[in-house]
Amino acid sequence: MFDVSFTELMLIGVVALVVIGPERLPKVARTVGHLLGRAQRYVSDVKSDIQREIDLDEMNKLKKQMDEAAHSLQASMREASAGIQDPLKEARKSLEEASASVEGLVEKARREVDPSISSDPTGTQHTAAAPPEAAAIPNTIPDAVPSTAESSDTRK
Repeated sequence: MFDVSFTELMLIGVVALVVIGPERLPKVARTVGHLLGRAQRYVSDVKSDIQREIDLDEMNKLKKQMDEAAHSLQASMREASAGIQDPLKEARKSLEEASASVEGLVEKARREVDPSISSDPTGTQHTAAAPPEAAAIPNTIPDAVPSTAESSDTRK
């Protein structure tokens, strides 16, 4: 802090001894030492408080940046989710339409094979009293066309 050499300190000591006197010099030196210690502690406390405030400001800036990054990530995830949901809804709708179409084709094929089978709007099948020769007709629906139960399972 101050550039004081040893010879300057000796000169100050000799002047203090002459001015203050040998009886009071130890007491004054002790008091000056305590005051200098208090001053040093006060300066170090002020420095540490300033350093804490600087660190706190840096932490607040970092927190703000992290919050902004989190909000940005959250917004991009929402956009990505919305971008994915639209094609999935369209695909689900097309699958439902295709399933309904396949179910209609299967029902039509069954009616062509066995005209005695009728279906009501609820989708349950009723068989009329089939003639004995109808029982001898094998099921000729091709294996490539899934049955109604299979097509409903594929939607899940």
